[in-house]
Amino acid sequence: MYLVGLTGGIASGKSTVAERFTERGAEVIDADQIAREVVLPQTPTWHRIVSHFGREILDEAGFIDRDRLGAMVFADAGQRAVLNELTHPPILREIANRLEVMTHLDGLVVVDVALLVEMGAPIEFDAVVVVATHPETQEERLVEERGMDRDAAQQRIGAQASLEDKLAVATHTIWNEGDLGALRARTDEVIDQLEAAARERSEALRRG
Repeated sequence: MYLVGLTGGIASGKSTVAERFTERGAEVIDADQIAREVVLPQTPTWHRIVSHFGREILDEAGFIDRDRLGAMVFADAGQRAVLNELTHPPILREIANRLEVMTHLDGLVVVDVALLVEMGAPIEFDAVVVVATHPETQEERLVEERGMDRDAAQQRIGAQASLEDKLAVATHTIWNEGDLGALRARTDEVIDQLEAAARERSEALRRG
């Protein structure tokens, strides 16, 4: 297994890059999907979140309404820190469980996690890929493509680790300031490099 961390800020194009890894045959662990699973109704984390934030964050079916909860935590760094303390440990445990099952896979295993820097994930990655976009571009995409107002967009961007902090952990960077074709081409370049590194290490291990 050649373990790759994939991260990038909101509206950076990270999900598109993750999809391309999957298309190219990599196993992808989606931390955002895990984050949704660990807060399903009646799970231990659900109970802790509801206990702290109140039942007003629930929808009619008892699921946590991410928009309501987001409105609380993105406007208050203290509340956001509490939410992170409640959710990050179970997310990391589930990622570790899935990685344990994949230990003997030959090839790329990608952990797709937007908050890789913020979580301080105690995972020894062989490579870290950062999908990089300037904050101004992120803001425009959030406003034009997702219909956010500028204040909300700036809150979301500001709540995440800075671009500089993300780039500081990168072994590979995919800049996404152009069109989809350019993003796809650069992603393929990086995947080619990672696959070559994985093959090289696998061959070295076989030679002993």
